[in-house]
Amino acid sequence: MVKPKTKSRRFADKTLLCLTWLFAAVTISVLLFIVGFILANGIPHLRLSLFEAHFTSQNQSMLPSIISTFALVILTLLIAVPIGISTSIYLVEYTKKGNRLVNIIRSATEILAGIPSIVYGLFGMLFFVSTLGFGFSMIAGSLTLTIMILPLVIRTTEEALKSVPDGYREGAFALGSGKLRALLRVVLPSSIPGILAGVILATGRIVGETAALIFTAGAVAQMPSGLDSSIRTLAVHLWTLSSEGIFMDEAFATAVVLLLIVLIINTASAFIAKRFTKG
Repeated sequence: MVKPKTKSRRFADKTLLCLTWLFAAVTISVLLFIVGFILANGIPHLRLSLFEAHFTSQNQSMLPSIISTFALVILTLLIAVPIGISTSIYLVEYTKKGNRLVNIIRSATEILAGIPSIVYGLFGMLFFVSTLGFGFSMIAGSLTLTIMILPLVIRTTEEALKSVPDGYREGAFALGSGKLRALLRVVLPSSIPGILAGVILATGRIVGETAALIFTAGAVAQMPSGLDSSIRTLAVHLWTLSSEGIFMDEAFATAVVLLLIVLIINTASAFIAKRFTKG
């Protein structure tokens, strides 16, 4: 028999509910304020000269940075996502509980996730730029970002795989599927929304990263001509304009474009996840 709630418990429940709504309202208000502030200060300064093919001191074009950002995101995800998903599959599907190697890998990913991005930038500069001789280039920045986002991809993919009920695996085995076939046909399709969530977070970190890229990819505002060319991503472009202090209008316009790119990436990823879920 369920005991009726006392007045003190009802008061506590109402208080917690009110606090929850209050904190949610504050969070949404802060988000709307930041977005509104950027849009209000950036949209009036958007002009065609900001999207010319070449950056000059007269137009401060962001088009080379936009192209460089997309190129860097694609290259980094092509390297990091297969490695991260493969590592998560090994940890979840092919190892026994309490395995010492698994504990070491998970501890390493947690440590890597807590390292500041500036440290990754210094490591990338010393190892990829100087030791391996890549110089300030897209490949040096991409490899540095790969190490940076791997913990995020691994942990989110691991949780997505764990969320798939064991009954799915057992049903596939009962129908005669092997381990690999059950993984490819049942487990991975069911975990795609969770995996994409991790990829979206990783993409957001790539797009918004500045410190690590300044030390590895450089800050040259030009169209990427190859993996060995120095580039300036949109976030680095925004930081450069704002740090100079004389192109604040262009910096706000760049911030608007950066917001739109993140919104487009998130919307496209959500659409893809929904299609996979329905399929």
